[in-house]
Amino acid sequence: MTYRRAAIPALAGGLLLTALLWWAGASGQALHLQGTTSVLGGGATAELQHWLLPWAYDPPAAYGPGAEVSGGIGDTATADSSRYLSLHTTGMQIRFAAVFAFFVPGALLLIRRLPPVHGRLPATLLGLWAWGLVAGTLAVTVSAPWLIASNGRGGYRFLPNLAAAISSGRQVLVVTALVTAAVTVLVARVAVKGADPQPRRTVPARAARLSATAGTAVVALSLVVLSYETVAAAMQTVSPDGGFLAEPGDLLRQWLLLGGWAGPAGGSLGDWLLYRTADVLLLAVVWWALRVLPGLLTRATLPAMAVGAVCATVLGLLASQLLRMATNEAGLRWGVIRLFDGLGGGVPAALTCGVAAGFAATITLRVSRRGAPVPDEGPTD
Repeated sequence: MTYRRAAIPALAGGLLLTALLWWAGASGQALHLQGTTSVLGGGATAELQHWLLPWAYDPPAAYGPGAEVSGGIGDTATADSSRYLSLHTTGMQIRFAAVFAFFVPGALLLIRRLPPVHGRLPATLLGLWAWGLVAGTLAVTVSAPWLIASNGRGGYRFLPNLAAAISSGRQVLVVTALVTAAVTVLVARVAVKGADPQPRRTVPARAARLSATAGTAVVALSLVVLSYETVAAAMQTVSPDGGFLAEPGDLLRQWLLLGGWAGPAGGSLGDWLLYRTADVLLLAVVWWALRVLPGLLTRATLPAMAVGAVCATVLGLLASQLLRMATNEAGLRWGVIRLFDGLGGGVPAALTCGVAAGFAATITLRVSRRGAPVPDEGPTD
């Protein structure tokens, strides 16, 4: 599939994702209407406001004209408030522009190398869904410094504040990215009509299995080794002496750990094993996705494999989180809204581990195919 054909659905998807997130943030104002709390409940209303706040373009009331900040009074307070309001506006402009800027290149690569034809449609849909979460998370990350500074404490505990900002707004991303992926695939189906046929490639089974195993081992390193209680605690407590970049523990946890676990203690072994089933599911999803990915791609290039591995890791995380929600007996006590609170987490770590897994899988695939007969890969663009 040529870049020109793939650019149309990628641009359409980027615009749609940006518009949906802007609309979701603007919809948060409806939660302040009279009677909302009595209909949804106080806890559910507060939870929804927390989900939508990272995408709300309008600043909180505390930043409005005339609000006092930094202990100022009179004209000084008004001037400070205006400056912080400008920082908030700039941060949100960067956030929405970054959503579009990060989604389009990834979607362009996925659609070009994974066009929704010849049995690839489900894979394209799932890949674009996962990439929508990645694009939103990266947009939150690059815009977070402006929004942290708009609170009037840009230099105070910057790295912990940055880690907290990165993990916000993910629940909204899960829904908006899924809608965006569905629409993008439909547009791509129209754009691919009349293009040259791109049949699925034939990849030696042994090479595909070795490649998937190598990539999954990288993900397992984060999930099993780095996420173990003792190792994770050591990362969490890393704290260089003072300075603007002190206390990086929260940030390291965000970008390196796919979970957290400890040995069975205080409960039955069966319950502990049941809880660990979600981690097994994550690794199974990653292995299966990396196993079939080289055959689905029109060309198994390093960028395509890396992006595909990132998407596979994000999908594995979503599958494990949904399984934990289904097996959480105490979840419904807090309401349905609270049950979905953990959905969409771990995307920064999935990005880090996914890129490394994609590199490992690609290198293993190329090494294992040396000296083997090269199958007919069909036409490529």
